[in-house]
Amino acid sequence: MAERSTAAVDVADNSGGDPLTAKADRTTADGAEAQDATDMSSRNTNGEQEAADEPAIKSPELHSGHKLARRYRLEECVTRLDGFSSWRAVDEKLRRAVGVHILPADHPRARSVLAAARASALLGDPRFVQVLDAVEENDLVYVVHEWLPDATELTALLASGPLEPYDAYQLVSQVSQAMAAAHREGLAHLRLTPSAVLRTSTGQYRIRGLAVNAALRGITVDRPQRTDTEAIGALLYAALTQRWPYENDAHGLTGLPKGMGLIAPDQVRAGVHRGLSDLAMRALVNDGATASRQDPPCTTPDELAKAVAAMPRIRPPEPEFPPAPEYQRTTYQQGTYGRPQPHPGTATTQPVLPPPAPLESRTGKVLKWAVSALLIAALGLGSWQIADRLLDQRGSNNDPGTTQPSPGPSIDDKAAPQLVPLPVKDSKEYAPDGTPQDAGDAGNTHDSDPSSYWRSKSYVEGPELDPRVKKGVGIVYDLGAEQDVSKASIALRYVGDHTTLTLYAADALSPATALEEMPKIGTGRTSGKSLEVSAEKPVRSRYVLVWMTAMPYTSGDEYSTAGHKQGITEVTFTGQQARP
Repeated sequence: MAERSTAAVDVADNSGGDPLTAKADRTTADGAEAQDATDMSSRNTNGEQEAADEPAIKSPELHSGHKLARRYRLEECVTRLDGFSSWRAVDEKLRRAVGVHILPADHPRARSVLAAARASALLGDPRFVQVLDAVEENDLVYVVHEWLPDATELTALLASGPLEPYDAYQLVSQVSQAMAAAHREGLAHLRLTPSAVLRTSTGQYRIRGLAVNAALRGITVDRPQRTDTEAIGALLYAALTQRWPYENDAHGLTGLPKGMGLIAPDQVRAGVHRGLSDLAMRALVNDGATASRQDPPCTTPDELAKAVAAMPRIRPPEPEFPPAPEYQRTTYQQGTYGRPQPHPGTATTQPVLPPPAPLESRTGKVLKWAVSALLIAALGLGSWQIADRLLDQRGSNNDPGTTQPSPGPSIDDKAAPQLVPLPVKDSKEYAPDGTPQDAGDAGNTHDSDPSSYWRSKSYVEGPELDPRVKKGVGIVYDLGAEQDVSKASIALRYVGDHTTLTLYAADALSPATALEEMPKIGTGRTSGKSLEVSAEKPVRSRYVLVWMTAMPYTSGDEYSTAGHKQGITEVTFTGQQARP
């Protein structure tokens, strides 16, 4: 697809990890803009142009408590800048926090902001902070977006130091893949700075401001793919070194020494992963860097994503366990076990007892044989007494003149365990590779509404997923307490050849255990719109993972192109509960 410059909507920042983190004072906002200006001045060779010399535009006079569309109640203004304002708000209809960006309808960039927000909303990729609404109403244009209270800005992460190699690898992998997908749909970011990247509590990176921030500031470029690729390289550089790869300080990071040019990350800080250092330089080649060795530069996010995939995979660090308390430590040393330890510097003499004499003499042998004979005789006598008693009891039972109590119920006579519904308390998409499918809609699979659903992306290979691209997709369900899980009934959105689902017992809503180590409950395959997966015997677990590894081919829709994909509309679990 030919590159095109699509203006984008970023939104102001949020200290909780959402787009609204800037403080509600002009000084802070001006400082942030000054940093951005220095960053842009170091990249103007790429053809980036920012609107300038526009007349000052007054922000709309709004206040806390003001309600938009009789739904969005403004709570706190966090930014006022260039004629627009950003707010923390509450969606009273869905009872959730949201972010809102407001500007007057006659603002010179209002039309481009509105168009960019609507284009971003159509992408529907969960790797981006989602635009929920874009409206022109009562002389105002406002954009409503997700609020992510559990996420942290990359700016805040880097304030405490550079990232570990595994975290930096996940950052560049997830961000480059997300931006490659956006550019395939004709969307660019153009302001991909550390404040635009958020990391959730599960380790997933989310990008905010796709298509909106650039439109909001009137930024256009001649080569948007190259601009975004270089921005990803700068993010990786900063993650490895805690330095900004330009001479000017920006985003809370110190720039490189003046006059030295762009030097590789592993020359800035000792211990930097060599492969990631080379990758950052390949992405930053647009600013005059020389690609290391013979590797070609990366000029598009797709090329960068493929370069990341070609690298040897960086494993997560081994977990560190705290040392055991002193009272749990035991030293097993020859000659000291069970004895008090001598104090240093003092000589102690331990009495040495002679070992017992072995019973290998003639007398010892006679004693051993005698003991053995006595034991055999005792066992035989006991057996005869038990047999005689049982025969007497059997005879009395056959005597018609005696009445015996009826025997208690046997195991076979007891009621067979019956299946009962197991309520689902919560759910969360499981994406061990960091690229979820539709994370925000996992709850639609247990809301008793067959019209709502969770969906996967569309894949070219199938029906069995190519493990080099995607090992599988799934959702973890929280049953509230440990339950004996016997069966799951899954209602599917698409029919065709074929869907394969497997149930696993997980250790948490965000499992720390690898999929290969999870206990398997059962597996099933269908070409229809429903599937029951049963266990050979009940498995006790609080968390259950529904894992999909094969999907049927179906046509395109408003969310994805034609390909192998599937959706889950409803999942119900049943378990065994025996009557007392």
